[in-house]
Amino acid sequence: MDGRKQRKALTAAESAVKALGRGDGVAAVRAAATATELDQIGAYSGLSRSVADAAGDLDAAGSVRKASWQVLADTVGPGPLSALIAEIAG
Repeated sequence: MDGRKQRKALTAAESAVKALGRGDGVAAVRAAATATELDQIGAYSGLSRSVADAAGDLDAAGSVRKASWQVLADTVGPGPLSALIAEIAG
């Protein structure tokens, strides 16, 4: 496993979450796809789907629903990314 590649996957996943927080669904979906592509251990296997669903909230209502934030947090599991989700989701 290439640790640098996995770190880039985490950085891309963080970018996806931050993009959702600022209301940029397109950037979020792109970043999630990058995270999934770089992920070597399956940590972000469901990320693209969860981010796409949350981006759909943005398109439909202008914000991400609490339920979508929760699904996203469940998808990534415990750790720094879920803490970032909690911080952004409020």
